[in-house]
Amino acid sequence: MLPRSPAFPHKHGQTRPDTLFTQRLLPHAFSQQQRIESHLNLTNTNPTGSRNRKRKNDGNSQDDLKRQRCSPHPYKQMGKTFRFSPVRRVEQGSTRVSVGEGCSPVRSPLHSPGTSNSVGCVPSLREDSCHNANSSLPPSLIKDKLSQQILELFLACEQQSEDLERKESCRAQLQRDIQRLFPCARVFLAGSSLNGFGSRSSDADLCLVVQDGPVNQRTDAVCILSLVQKLLYKLSYIERPQLIRAKVPILKFRDRISGVEFDLNVNNIVGIRNTFLLRTYAYIEKRVRPIILVIKKWASYHRINDASRGTLSSYTLVLMVLHYLQTLPEPVIPCLQKDYPECFSPVMDIHLVPDGPKNIPSFVSKNQSSLGDLLLGFLKYFATVFRWDKCVISVREAKALPKPNCREWKDKFICVEEPFDGSNTARAVHEKMKFDDIKAQFTESWQVLQVRKDLNYILPIREARPKR
Repeated sequence: MLPRSPAFPHKHGQTRPDTLFTQRLLPHAFSQQQRIESHLNLTNTNPTGSRNRKRKNDGNSQDDLKRQRCSPHPYKQMGKTFRFSPVRRVEQGSTRVSVGEGCSPVRSPLHSPGTSNSVGCVPSLREDSCHNANSSLPPSLIKDKLSQQILELFLACEQQSEDLERKESCRAQLQRDIQRLFPCARVFLAGSSLNGFGSRSSDADLCLVVQDGPVNQRTDAVCILSLVQKLLYKLSYIERPQLIRAKVPILKFRDRISGVEFDLNVNNIVGIRNTFLLRTYAYIEKRVRPIILVIKKWASYHRINDASRGTLSSYTLVLMVLHYLQTLPEPVIPCLQKDYPECFSPVMDIHLVPDGPKNIPSFVSKNQSSLGDLLLGFLKYFATVFRWDKCVISVREAKALPKPNCREWKDKFICVEEPFDGSNTARAVHEKMKFDDIKAQFTESWQVLQVRKDLNYILPIREARPKR
């Protein structure tokens, strides 16, 4: 049994985190009665019953649970959903929720009914991602050895439909369990699991939405996650819940059943918006997914793809590749936020975000560079062309912007604009030594690859393939 350490270390006389929640958490959104009931929901959770069940919730029969776990489309197994606001009362010992005045039925992005996507390039969330694999590239785009290596590695590593189903199964059960604390809360899959750039070994990002408005990430989000952490210690299918206090705090944990690692944040709504922006870029042109997945593998192999260690996050890497593909003399991809502003509005209701780009057609580029040429061009661009000290990478504008003379940007080694909230996604690179190492990897890999024209010289393919 995992140790049940408190979410916050506290000394004698200090306020406990669970009582802290009842005193001050989200004062602008929760009444005193609601705060008390959220605390009672946690303390009244039956620890023994939770530990002895495998993703079984009150009111779910074993047959129902089996159908949810084994269905080829687990997102169709949808129960009641509610708007993101706290509720007045939960009837203990029953699955029935007494909903407050503000709660009304809505659909989650993963469970939106949707219609067959006959016009748009982006596959429906219900469709098998394997059917949209970039295996149908024209021969002219994979004519050389390097391009063939990139495509073969992509096909070996891309996330499969069963990988997504395992993540969705855990998300659905976790949502049911978290709704014991916050009965109107919703849990959304985000990040590489849905944006088209995930691999078989990708972790899963989750966003816990507890209300419509923003949540103070320094205080309220930490308090919410500490309560969820205490709940996770009681669940038999979750192990190693760990609270990470960052600018956007997360709760890391592992699903015992699937082995998938999860990162859970609170109300980081921009992560849901950029998931579907990136998903559109992923499918708008057939070369985008293979080139990005291989670049992520390359960066990971050279240890420059870990924001927690002061290098580039996967999200930042994806934005860097998209920027390069947008800014070629003949662009490989368009600027979606300029061409389709109504589909990616930063104020669009979160429930409408998944359907926003459903009718956007594929982009027909005049640029017919092969996968190998694009990989070489990407490495050369950031090794010799891009001005790190002068420019900000902007996918929103499809160009390099001049670096602003303000605190958030002027002293940063790498500046990459988040397409919706305008923050710097590369702020983790704050040491010159790490920055120099990143630049050196771009330069060295470009110099080697332009001579050898063999992916193995910068990324051993056998090591990059998923382990059997």
